[in-house]
Amino acid sequence: MDLFDAFAHMKQAALDAGKLIMDVYSTNFAVEIKDDESPVTAADKGSDALIRKELSAAFPEAAFLTEESTDDRSRLTKEWVFVVDPLDGTSDFVSRDGEFAVLIALVHRHEPVVGIIYAPNQNLFYYAIKGHGAYRLDGETPVRLHVSSRVGYDLRCLVSRSHFNEKEKAYIEERRSHFSEINPMGAALKFARIAEGKAEVSYRFSGGTKEWDVAAGNLILEEAGGIMLKPGGERYSYNREDVYNREGYVLANCRENLSF
Repeated sequence: MDLFDAFAHMKQAALDAGKLIMDVYSTNFAVEIKDDESPVTAADKGSDALIRKELSAAFPEAAFLTEESTDDRSRLTKEWVFVVDPLDGTSDFVSRDGEFAVLIALVHRHEPVVGIIYAPNQNLFYYAIKGHGAYRLDGETPVRLHVSSRVGYDLRCLVSRSHFNEKEKAYIEERRSHFSEINPMGAALKFARIAEGKAEVSYRFSGGTKEWDVAAGNLILEEAGGIMLKPGGERYSYNREDVYNREGYVLANCRENLSF
């Protein structure tokens, strides 16, 4: 599969999904509660169906792992897998704080090779192609992303707006002298913010996130020069049998900012 061709189709699917999501956002939409007690809306379901339809038509050889569809374990035998969160930050979508996004990653042999984060409410579009850098689109103009050069002190820390837990609070408080800012942010936009040099670190110590929450952001952050690791220092692979990121993860502009 040609990665640039894949990106072109993924970009169009993300933009189309974003339009659908914003159409729902403008209405008095209903909210359902799933078995895991997380919310789901017509925007989640419609975005999922649209992305699967468009990408499966273009790439019939690829499998899918998405939040809103039944997991077909035959994906484990596939070389190419689209890992999709059709509406990352549904809680933020429901609360109408604007911080939600479409996440699409293409995984090849357990490694993300194309990633997209698209926040339609803010008209923010980030992407990366493995080996070719990470970018933000300003209109149709790609702007290369680079992490910041801050190390050790004066760091800007991002925390989850909806899932900031006591372990994370305690960890950050013990290291409070290293941080000049601690800011809440929804969805996978934390990856993008660090990738474009507007923050340096973020911590997630719970095991509640899944592959589709992080695959696109992982690639974007790494292609911008940053790093995503398990708290123990290992990298995640993708298209796993167990899709949970059970050990949590840490994000940083550089490895040195994970060692204090």
